[in-house]
Amino acid sequence: MMNRGWDELDVLFVTGDAYIDHPAFGTPLLARLLEDAGYRVGILAQPDWKDPEALQLMGRPRLFAAISAGAMDSMVNHYTAARRLRSDDAYTPGGIAGKRPNRAVIAYTAAVKGAFKGLPTIIGGIEASLRRLAHYDYWDDNVRRSVLIDSKADLLLFGMAETALLELTRRLASGIPIGDIDDLTGTARLAKAAPNDAISLPSFEEVSNDLAAYNTAFRLASEQQNPYSARPLAQQHGSRILVVNPPALPLSEAEMDRIYSLPFTRQPHPSYQKEIPAWKQIRFSITSHRGCFGGCAFCAITHHQGKTIQSRSQNSIVNELEILTRHPDFRGTVTDVGGPTANMYGLGCNDPDAEQQCRRSSCLYPRPCRNLRTDDQRATRLLRHLRGHDKVKHLFVASGIRYDLLQKQQNYFDQLLQHHVGGLLKVAPESTSDRVCEVMRKPAGALFTEFLDQFRSRSQQLGLRQGIVPYFISSHPGCELNDMIDVALYLKRHRLRVEQVQDFTPTPGSLATCIYHTGHDPFSGKAIHIPRTLKERRLQKALLLYHRPEFANDIKEALRITGREAETETLLEASPRHSMDRKKAIRRNRKTGRIPRRR
Repeated sequence: MMNRGWDELDVLFVTGDAYIDHPAFGTPLLARLLEDAGYRVGILAQPDWKDPEALQLMGRPRLFAAISAGAMDSMVNHYTAARRLRSDDAYTPGGIAGKRPNRAVIAYTAAVKGAFKGLPTIIGGIEASLRRLAHYDYWDDNVRRSVLIDSKADLLLFGMAETALLELTRRLASGIPIGDIDDLTGTARLAKAAPNDAISLPSFEEVSNDLAAYNTAFRLASEQQNPYSARPLAQQHGSRILVVNPPALPLSEAEMDRIYSLPFTRQPHPSYQKEIPAWKQIRFSITSHRGCFGGCAFCAITHHQGKTIQSRSQNSIVNELEILTRHPDFRGTVTDVGGPTANMYGLGCNDPDAEQQCRRSSCLYPRPCRNLRTDDQRATRLLRHLRGHDKVKHLFVASGIRYDLLQKQQNYFDQLLQHHVGGLLKVAPESTSDRVCEVMRKPAGALFTEFLDQFRSRSQQLGLRQGIVPYFISSHPGCELNDMIDVALYLKRHRLRVEQVQDFTPTPGSLATCIYHTGHDPFSGKAIHIPRTLKERRLQKALLLYHRPEFANDIKEALRITGREAETETLLEASPRHSMDRKKAIRRNRKTGRIPRRR
């Protein structure tokens, strides 16, 4: 601040993550955006929330403090699905746990209010975004109020927030009191009365005491996610009314390009002495787009980034690659080019009129929408151009892949297999049980089998020793022991091994969490089995790890409980050789010349 001649900040950001000046992280991206608009911005990364002086290092900001828990909900960051305390934090130097508080948005806001009396406080990020309404909290095992009320902040920004934050800052800088700002899309506020056109949700008191009311609130809110046609939501909390305005409109390609062209250093703050694990993963990666139209029940990306795919132009991405290649530590490997789902780049709706009225939560489930554009030309052209750079030796696609889309993207599929798989391809069927897939809003198991056969056949034709790393979820709503036994037998039959199992964690905002809490699908009203006991969760997880000897007793118990002891030998007998691990696959392919050092 002294070097720049600043006597005060306009905006102070407070975040639960370490400070990495990279566009993959929300706070630095928003800070660069405000800086580009001419505002004086400072960032306090992981401050001591118990010490007011730690919040006052850069003085009182002129306009407001913008507060975020960071890239993850702080409770998900701190606790496992078994509610055990995690021992590390990927967003902290050295991976050290405990550098951010539980319920960080609430704790940081209280700390800021204590340090700067009367300063407007704005909350945002994933934690605030997905807790904007009354919501079930897995760690309290109870329904909590909107985080806007619990934090006592002045305004909540949900979603990616660039548009709302810029306009909010402009209005506050012009002298408009924050209490008079009530029409910004992508914001939530407290009001004395609901807007005339608002959808009235069951109150906090009702959803806290009535499971049917909770389902009704979730269903009504879900129907107002389309930013082109959504109406405001109103939810009573005691004597106050929470008003959630419609989501902000998706960013245009030009707006995306401008944001990602801002002068990021792409480096952690120089004061850090230890490596930040998350930085290592994204250091030489490129975000090509945001948003996801998959609509998986367990995922809340759509509620945060939106269903509309917002893609950058090829020139914008090529320019970022050029910057990466000039980095002194770049050794020729781009670790990822993608977004929430890599092969959605450049896709969208072919019918703008239909898109503006659409209420589907997924463009793929229960079947692909007839208006969905699945053309892979933009994506294949982009990958071809990027890997042709003379300083790029390897360019991988490590983001998730929707294999049900690949059926309509044969050119992308071929390019992916030939050039962009680092030995093993990550895909996420999550389950192969059709009954469970239906609850998950995922494609049926037969489609994964079709993809698996095609992957292996095409890899063999190309002379490449490549394997699949499948991701599965245990204990998801709707999954019973019999379903998981069927999945384990499927894995055994198809020579697949799962090394890491995601034990279902009910996180705020997702459909699966609503089902977990109420035991019913909020749209159909159908009763859904919920694996709640520690024993059932343990046995389901063990079945996915059928190939590991330490889980043999749990597997035998699961087979006994379900009366399927006859399948013990089939499931536990020695398996044929499975896919190689990543390092072995890469080493073998390089040795045989199948992964050239230059493209």
